[in-house]
Amino acid sequence: MRPSIFKKNVLATQIAILFGSIVSVGAIAAEEITVDDNIEKIEVRGMRASMKASINEKRFANSVVDSVTAEDIGKFPDGDVGESLGRIPGVAVNRQFGQGQQVSIRGASSQLTSTLLNGHSVASTGWFDQQAIDRSFNYSLLPPQMISGIEVYKSSQADLPEGGIGGTVIVKTRKPLDLESNTVFLSAKGDYGTISEETDPELSGLYSWKNENENFGFLISGAGANTQYQRNGIETLLGWGEIVPSTFQQDRERTALNVAAQYRANDALEFGLTYTGLSLKADNANTSIFLFPTQQGVSTCNQTNAAGVCTDITHTGVDAFAWNQTWAREAEMTSDTLDFNFAYDNENFKIEGSIGNTKADGGTSLTSNYGNSIGKPSDFAGHYDATGNIIDIDIANKNFSAEDYNGQLSGAGWALKKQPNTDEETYAQFDVTVPTDLGAISSIKTGIRYADHDVTQQTDAAIVGDIAVHDASYYFDGTMSSGAGFTLPKPNFDNMINDAKAAINGFTRDKSGYGTLNEKNLSVYAMANFESEGIRGNFGLRYISTDIESDYYALSSTGQFADATSTDSASYSDVLPSLNVAFDLAPDLILRTSASQVMSRPNYAELFATSTLPGLNDGTPGNEKLNRGSVSLDPFKATQADLSLEWYFSDSGLAAATYFIKDVSSFISTRQKLNQQIGINDNDLAAQGQSACGVGVYDCWTVSEKYNATGGRIEGLELQLQDSYENGLGYSINYTYADAGSPAENYPDQVGVFSDSSKHTVNLVGYYEMDAFSARLAYNWRSEYMMRELPGFYGNRQHEDYGTLDLSTTYSVTDWMDITFEAVNLTEEDSIQTGVAPLDSEVIAEFKADYPVWSFEGEARYKVGVAFRF
Repeated sequence: MRPSIFKKNVLATQIAILFGSIVSVGAIAAEEITVDDNIEKIEVRGMRASMKASINEKRFANSVVDSVTAEDIGKFPDGDVGESLGRIPGVAVNRQFGQGQQVSIRGASSQLTSTLLNGHSVASTGWFDQQAIDRSFNYSLLPPQMISGIEVYKSSQADLPEGGIGGTVIVKTRKPLDLESNTVFLSAKGDYGTISEETDPELSGLYSWKNENENFGFLISGAGANTQYQRNGIETLLGWGEIVPSTFQQDRERTALNVAAQYRANDALEFGLTYTGLSLKADNANTSIFLFPTQQGVSTCNQTNAAGVCTDITHTGVDAFAWNQTWAREAEMTSDTLDFNFAYDNENFKIEGSIGNTKADGGTSLTSNYGNSIGKPSDFAGHYDATGNIIDIDIANKNFSAEDYNGQLSGAGWALKKQPNTDEETYAQFDVTVPTDLGAISSIKTGIRYADHDVTQQTDAAIVGDIAVHDASYYFDGTMSSGAGFTLPKPNFDNMINDAKAAINGFTRDKSGYGTLNEKNLSVYAMANFESEGIRGNFGLRYISTDIESDYYALSSTGQFADATSTDSASYSDVLPSLNVAFDLAPDLILRTSASQVMSRPNYAELFATSTLPGLNDGTPGNEKLNRGSVSLDPFKATQADLSLEWYFSDSGLAAATYFIKDVSSFISTRQKLNQQIGINDNDLAAQGQSACGVGVYDCWTVSEKYNATGGRIEGLELQLQDSYENGLGYSINYTYADAGSPAENYPDQVGVFSDSSKHTVNLVGYYEMDAFSARLAYNWRSEYMMRELPGFYGNRQHEDYGTLDLSTTYSVTDWMDITFEAVNLTEEDSIQTGVAPLDSEVIAEFKADYPVWSFEGEARYKVGVAFRF
């Protein structure tokens, strides 16, 4: 018997044994103990009270749940929802582009985390054309002022919507009947970044009202922030032998609106209606100086790594050449959700449900490119050292302005395009809970959920007319800092975009970038809740069924796209059992165990049947890719179990240890082959005389496709300790070990670990709270992890270990006014990413032999604010 099959059978046997034990318990007549009788009601105000409430939720939950609770309106523990999640044991945050955007749980990829808003999904599209469309939620859209709390389910139960192998995150917004009538909150902050050197405004507010009978109320809350974000770094494009200092600038205009109404007709019947609107305008300019240090005859390679890449170079400056360019993009994403929910609860049964629609639009509405050669040959004489984790560039001149451009500039006609994406889901959920008198079984809960989901990706190439030509000073105004200590011309975004629009006479559909998905998901479940002397929990089954269709333009063997679209379809179904048991060993000691089967559907980018051709005619040798998806991909599937011991040694004290295991039987990966001929020439390379696979060969592609890989196991340990004292001091410490191994042959980079998985994660939080003053210092650290974006531009690379130190303080001037100060990433930790693939892997040389493929400078952000609460 193969080891993977043996492990799966062991876990399946454990589930069967535990189910059998619960059925036996159900036959025993026992005194009923309801969870509600045990819950201590807490008025949540202050850091200590917030942590106490979070412990309380964990203690009396039937499942493995951790939570973050807002101690008061506007007082979420962090300035970013994603960063708050990073304080929870087993949760690691990906902070690309300066914010906690995505989270991974217990060693599983962030793509395998399911995020729900008030129990339902939220449509989301990306704004960055170099990132694939996926199912993950971008937490940067959601301001913390709107949130009352977050629950993280690490074990599954039958009434939870499927989709989270790592876990399920449920974000909860505030409701009007939970607040005092005429509650008002206002906040204003100034946000300063050490790289952008800009101070940006943040505003938020909330008003909640309810009538004297407290049976009808409404709430409106909103938040807005305008952030001038800047990321400096070094990228590499070894297809041209390039080392590329770069600056990414983004004007982020984030707005959020939440409107909620509640009507409680009587003690049994309640209705709710919630609208949530999220918007991020994300115009950006990515400016890079392309250096070519390996020119033959005028440079010396002093050292190469094992992949044959030159890592120590001396350049004489003779005939040296550099190209400076800016990609200017208009980009945004919006998400609008309308949810109607109801509940009817009497002594005999409880009926609850929701009906809603969530829709998102986003992507790039216009992409343009401006560039030319810059500087003189002697500027680039010097030493280029790539032997460490960050490339060191020591050359004669690193300071350039518009005056250093060699000639006039115009927009690149081939770059003009738009890439709009849409994401929409209409859903309905209906649940019934019936109390029972079947021994230890206290209630039966059953329900049905249906969702009709549509996703569209599109690329439209511009029909280009006359392109304006200007001196460089028209497109670049002043200078700015960049990676590796460079100073580069600062782009005039408005002039670039306006000229690009003036040159466009219309758009034509790029058939290689077009695809649609329709996904119809049905789930039905039944779950029994049980409780008896010293034992409680639930067990159940969830049935899921999915039908998928994808429209696309087929690519023939001669490299031609069909005139009309084709449609591929597929379907699958499964039954997912789950069991959660908590044993009250003593009044303050709980032994908790769970076992379940879980699944996550493939990402949308993997299901599109489209054949996309990124890199075609972009002028970069080796960048040509053919990517294929398939609706026939099976979902991610895992059998999981955990065992924990929790000691609640005080009302705010917890010591816990949890062992967990996930046997992953099916997941989706990428396989690719380099230097393939598909019948399509790259005309840009032909015009430049740049060979691809050989002299005169311009049909040279990396062919990439998604497939179902097998085998993989995540095993780990969570340790948690927290407490607070009467003198105002308190702490929270947690550590997670996750060994997430998968056969190396499942990945083109041949690195046998799951994506986004850090073996070690540590969170240290200390706080002081007394009278009018409170302060919290938090350190979050994770060990190295693989970031996989093949076949995308950024590829598969390892992010080195990363730690951030954050500080937040509040001084209450009066009962109704607070002064706040926050600092994020005080140590200005850099994001360092290296190529760690072995030499025989099917990836390009820069992703091998520990080459320092990307690095981005760490930025500290400081916020000072004032908040009013009435």
